Amino acid sequence: MTSFSGYQRELSLPLISGIQEDPPWTTFMRCLVEQTYARRAFLVMTLANAMPSQEPAVVHVTSTRALSEPPIDFQQIAAVNLSPYGLMRPERIYALEEMLDHSAAAHHDRQREALNALGINFGRWLRISVNGFADAWVLLVREREDFSAFASSLLSSIIPHFKAAIQTYVTLSELRLSSAMANRQLERIGVGQLAFDSSGRVIAADPLSESFLSFLPEPGTRAGRRLQVRADVAQALATACAELSNGTSDVRRLIRLDTKHGLNMLLRPSDLDLGKFVLHPSVIGTLKIGDRDLPVGAAKLLSDLYGLSYNEASLAFGLATGESISAAGRRLHLTPETARIYSKRVYAKTGANGQADLVRLILVSLAPFA
Repeated sequence: MTSFSGYQRELSLPLISGIQEDPPWTTFMRCLVEQTYARRAFLVMTLANAMPSQEPAVVHVTSTRALSEPPIDFQQIAAVNLSPYGLMRPERIYALEEMLDHSAAAHHDRQREALNALGINFGRWLRISVNGFADAWVLLVREREDFSAFASSLLSSIIPHFKAAIQTYVTLSELRLSSAMANRQLERIGVGQLAFDSSGRVIAADPLSESFLSFLPEPGTRAGRRLQVRADVAQALATACAELSNGTSDVRRLIRLDTKHGLNMLLRPSDLDLGKFVLHPSVIGTLKIGDRDLPVGAAKLLSDLYGLSYNEASLAFGLATGESISAAGRRLHLTPETARIYSKRVYAKTGANGQADLVRLILVSLAPFA
């Protein structure tokens, strides 16, 4: 027979791995249902900085014996108007009777009837609050008999582990947000980045690099990937990574990944400050993907900055990103003469002294990121 500590261990691993699940902790909730013999279980979580329009995340898990029953939307339980979840004392386990309204017998009876219709006659509620960063509520319900003292003790025992898991989840969410913002802005200007070890293995790649490059798994038992390139390019990449990682030179290296399509990569020694217990790349590779579409908001931003019309701003951005006046004019369905007139207006309104100065004005502005 499994000991109490054994049940705790069986819940701890899903708490750790569940941080990466979507939605999070589904496996943990399934384990909790099995070990407490709950009929259904709900996990409701809100983040402190969530937008007002963002609904709480809800995970609903059903036991095997209830799979054939109609699903229950958590809003159906919320509609019963039980004691406000935000007023629950953190880390205290509440029974169903404690969540009902005892101030008015008629209201209490209506709550009971509504819950009974949902097959909920017994329940356990638990609130876990993490330093104002997040709140989570675990709800276990049964239909025919109350939960045992063992189930309540088990639920109580996982509180410190769950608090730590939620804190880690919040921290990872913030890191994901920072990473997504950085990757999105780099993608807008056509920049991709990769991290390499000293042998040229790919440790990490951002979404833009993943979409433009091909990768091969590392031969043998070593983890990691290699870029799928010609043998001479792969050798040049490996040699450059080895030389840049030994600390004897910080000279940047250019690797021509695909001369036919003009795809090049700039290598530099990694200078990322990641802490001691994080895998450190030796080299960072940067790609510049050409022929990117005009950012949707770039013309509007240039219009706001310099008082340009939409066509003038679109032509200006085209000139700054390498288009000729005639090519930018064709894109905007302008005659060559009209395109030249627009370009003169652009120079006059921006104060640029020629195309090179116009390029500088636009590329150092926020327009590429709009």
